[in-house]
Amino acid sequence: MSNEEVHYKLLKVLHDEPDLSQRELAKRLGISVGKTNYCLKALAEKGLIKAGNFKNNPDKRAYVYLLTPQGVKAKAKATVEFLKRKQTEYEALKREISQLKREVAVVDDS
Repeated sequence: MSNEEVHYKLLKVLHDEPDLSQRELAKRLGISVGKTNYCLKALAEKGLIKAGNFKNNPDKRAYVYLLTPQGVKAKAKATVEFLKRKQTEYEALKREISQLKREVAVVDDS
């Protein structure tokens, strides 16, 4: 998975569940905690998310990751790009399946 795709998926998950830990985020995305941390830092440096502590949480290491207004816009743009890319992949896969079906039909006719 590219960093761009990880960033999109992080923004998507954090939009819905901003209080997930880095370990939980990593598990959801199927990536390492180290890569999750790296990508979260990159998103924060770009100004797309803000990380803040839960003041009343006894575990002071617990953070909430909030999308900034710029992050919400970036998520929307990334969603459109992700959809375009997946549609292109889907169309290519459909063509490949059709070709394979034709090849199987020729073999069956033999």
